Amino acid sequence: MAELRFKDLDVWKVSMDLVVKVYEITREFPKSEQFGLASQLQRSAVSIPSNIAEGSGRGTRKDFAHFLDQARGSLFEVISQLEISRSLNYGDSDKIKAIQLEYEILGMRINALIKAIKDSKRTEKSDLED
Repeated sequence: MAELRFKDLDVWKVSMDLVVKVYEITREFPKSEQFGLASQLQRSAVSIPSNIAEGSGRGTRKDFAHFLDQARGSLFEVISQLEISRSLNYGDSDKIKAIQLEYEILGMRINALIKAIKDSKRTEKSDLED
């Protein structure tokens, strides 16, 4: 089970912690939103660590970078959905703003990991050409 390396990735660990925070925030949403915005926000949040894990298990750097890109797309969905939540006065606005910031930082970390994967691929290619 060497492929479980995703559990060692900080981006996966942070994204898992943020899923819990999203679930905690959405508990405060009106009951009428249980199957609407709250559900969509939860699914988007869960998608981030899920894509990181799936990409990690795919076996190639290219596939991993692709799934990290998918995770980043879900992250942008979460940030947007949190902003919608704030606009509608669902949940604690200060908590939502703080979580948005945490997601933005996570996005930067995912970007850095994607860049590192792509750079290592370029380095590997140039090593082969030498």
